[in-house]
Amino acid sequence: MEPVHGGEHIVDAARAAGVETVFTLSGAHIFPVYDAAVGGKAAVEAAPDRRSAEAGGPLRLVDTRHEQTAAFAAEATGKLTRVPGFAAVTAGPGVTNAVSPITSAWFNGSPMVVLGGRSPDSRWGAGALQELDQPPILAPVTKAAWTTHDASAIRADGDRAFALAASVHQGPVFWDIPMDVIFAPAPREAVAPPVVDRGGDPDPHAVAQARALIDSAHRPLLILSSGVWMSDAVDEARALVAARNLPVIANGMGRGIIPPGDRHLVTRARSTAFKQADLVIVVGTPLDFRLGYGIFGDPAVPVIHVVDSPSERASAATVACSLVGDLRRSLGALADGARADEAWVSGLRDAALAALARDQQDLASDSDPIHPARIYGELLPRLTDDAVVIGDGGDFVSFAGKYVEPAQPGRWLDPGPYGCLGTGPGYALAAGIAHPGSPLFLLLGDGAAGFSLMDVDSLVRHRIPVVMIVGNNAGWALEKHPMRLIYGYDVIADLQPTRYDEIVVALGGGGETVTDPAQIGSAIDRAMASGLPYLVNVMTDPEAMYPRSTTGI
Repeated sequence: MEPVHGGEHIVDAARAAGVETVFTLSGAHIFPVYDAAVGGKAAVEAAPDRRSAEAGGPLRLVDTRHEQTAAFAAEATGKLTRVPGFAAVTAGPGVTNAVSPITSAWFNGSPMVVLGGRSPDSRWGAGALQELDQPPILAPVTKAAWTTHDASAIRADGDRAFALAASVHQGPVFWDIPMDVIFAPAPREAVAPPVVDRGGDPDPHAVAQARALIDSAHRPLLILSSGVWMSDAVDEARALVAARNLPVIANGMGRGIIPPGDRHLVTRARSTAFKQADLVIVVGTPLDFRLGYGIFGDPAVPVIHVVDSPSERASAATVACSLVGDLRRSLGALADGARADEAWVSGLRDAALAALARDQQDLASDSDPIHPARIYGELLPRLTDDAVVIGDGGDFVSFAGKYVEPAQPGRWLDPGPYGCLGTGPGYALAAGIAHPGSPLFLLLGDGAAGFSLMDVDSLVRHRIPVVMIVGNNAGWALEKHPMRLIYGYDVIADLQPTRYDEIVVALGGGGETVTDPAQIGSAIDRAMASGLPYLVNVMTDPEAMYPRSTTGI
């Protein structure tokens, strides 16, 4: 067949993996990717305008103002669609700007491929522009990182990258190509479809042990997390809950698997459930600081840990049994057996409902300055079942984790255990593309807004209507209050009470600042009706801190 440049082989591999969009920031090292993505010069000239050409080719081409936003958008695409997200970044600083998003994807188990430009092989060692051996930088936080030096190997390496990212345990893959290799022609050849490893059957002896533990438990508790959504095991999780009558705590992208109105959902009784359970079944998440390192109760009770890959096995002494394999098969294998006592489930549900009732005072607070909870009191009634909610921040977003309970899975995005700020615009960009008809809300702390708010420019250019709400307490509350607790004072924790809305307006969006709690709801309504990226900058009480129970240590 007629030889084509490396960009064509890359786009062929991406499309074969189900990828529809590439996120990027223009860089000459990867021009062939752009040429292939839009379909070449003839396609661009035939399009009614440049934006139509960028959106209408074999891959949608979406550009950002900073590579971190492109890579965060790719990571969020992997989370939202369960198909690997794809970012292409130029050499040197383009790659190093993407390190934090790639690391977040590593911690989150998000499938994504990041293609990096690279200085030409023919000039290597001579001091070419942005000459840097990049794979060793990314190797510790990716499933694999390599360089392709042969143009004829680009398609095979692309297939390998996307299949590896999608295989258990899902995660990021980094791959770079020297400039003289990616521009070089190589023939298109028929290729076998890549194999994606979804995980096999769990060990039958482990299944039998787990079923016996559940059968003998009086107060079993099930924790559903992101891995359940990412493994497409939602139906199996719901069937397990119904068959076994299990109370459920949801976190991460496990939120929404059991809808808020289901009596089995007891997330708001988390503390009581963790203290009183006599068996905890943890599915699709590590036993890290978010779950007390796997220690539940005093004395600690046994844990069944259900994961998709041997790499995810926990070392906690409390783990009595591990099920490793396709989560759909593992959860299905546990469904038959004794049901949890109804008094245990109803008691936890009552405790959860009581916690929700106690929330009402703060959610309706008329305090001056504004209590952060009042923002959620106005937001919650405006969330439809298909809304996508994104959290990018510390203290303010902790309130979101407490109050927002999605009606559907795959509609909640937060930074995850790596805790990287600046995810918001990239996540919003991805969500607007993945769910173009759904209301989109981005909740920002004012500290987080400082990391990436310039990429509102990208949201404007790509016509992503997102309601942004900043809880603006003019400080780093997540650090300010702990430092006071330890030392009796705080330093370097204050920020200006900035008009972030004016920044968004200057970039082509809309916005306003709110200082009266009675005006929050109408401001959100104006944002929702605007059809623009619109920021509601709510000035909140700097002394109203989130009452957290974990520190991450």
